[in-house]
Amino acid sequence: MKRHRLRRVATAGIAAAFVAARPVAAHVDYVTEGGDGGPGVVEFLTAVFTTPLNLALLGAGGVAVAVATAGWLRYGDHLRDVTVTRQTLRSYSPYLGWLLRLATGLPLMGAGFGGYLFSPAVPVEARLVQVTLAFLLLFGLATRLAAAAGLVVYAVSLATQFPTLLLSSEYVAGFLGILVVGPGQPSADLLFRRLVLTDGTMASRFRDVTTPSDLLAGVGVEKPVAPLLIRLFLGFNFAYLGVTEKWLNPGRALQVVEKYGLTRVVPVAPEMWVFGAGLGELVVGLCILTGTFTRSAAGAGFLILTTTLFGLPDDPVLAHVTLFGLTSALLITGSGPVALDRSVVPALRARFGRPRSRDDGTTAG
Repeated sequence: MKRHRLRRVATAGIAAAFVAARPVAAHVDYVTEGGDGGPGVVEFLTAVFTTPLNLALLGAGGVAVAVATAGWLRYGDHLRDVTVTRQTLRSYSPYLGWLLRLATGLPLMGAGFGGYLFSPAVPVEARLVQVTLAFLLLFGLATRLAAAAGLVVYAVSLATQFPTLLLSSEYVAGFLGILVVGPGQPSADLLFRRLVLTDGTMASRFRDVTTPSDLLAGVGVEKPVAPLLIRLFLGFNFAYLGVTEKWLNPGRALQVVEKYGLTRVVPVAPEMWVFGAGLGELVVGLCILTGTFTRSAAGAGFLILTTTLFGLPDDPVLAHVTLFGLTSALLITGSGPVALDRSVVPALRARFGRPRSRDDGTTAG
């Protein structure tokens, strides 16, 4: 029954995630000014796919990825360094709730004081609500209730700021992760919980009170489902931004390339720069969403965010803190349930002659 319930959650999440992928100005809107301008989508894609050098680069990149994937399937899973790395990352699980609270609460606090609603692209004043929720999350007080309230606020805001607020859909992953994982340690909730469970304390008289954790467990939603929920919305966010802000809005993306002289860093045509950046985010997003080489995809996402941090000096870093935290969370948890890491990837490893190592468990990649 739990497996069927998880499948229903996954199906509903994917369906909701890909609703209305319309072109919008995303993070490029933070660092560029003026109208969109530049080529249209058809003109942009024509410039990419009618240039022999671009086709050669895409082909070479595809071959390199295929070779690297084959090598990883054959050898990577059995390297001692990989085994130790996974064991160490899993040992951080007790602090997962804290990580999610920080990753969601800090940018939420910044949004409240910065005068925007979740995303810098939505300059709507909601200081009291956002700062209050952020304080509760950071302090770990009534954590699950605060996360549930955050989901409601986001849903209501999305209804009035659609589709722009999809730019910050990673908040959904953060709120859902906190709701399922709980406050973790250290937190005020954990302190109160220990007081309740300790005989002789005044708080122990509340021991029989039903908690949000009890309610979630009653409907079959427990901590192991958290990576799935995080993956669905984090993967959607990467894929959505890659497609909408690069491929469907090439004029603004080309402004970014010109503004920062990115063609001097990687000497390719500006159109190829934009297409390649969008392709990278799309592939990372789809890998995270489907749970394919989850840790590797999360690590690649973290690298993309780090490159943005140092490459775009006037980009609002605080707006990306949630993405940093969520990719870090998946490095700890791995894929979780309903993932290709549990089915297709082990089968591919077997075909390449190296069955999955015992250490890997169900969080490959």
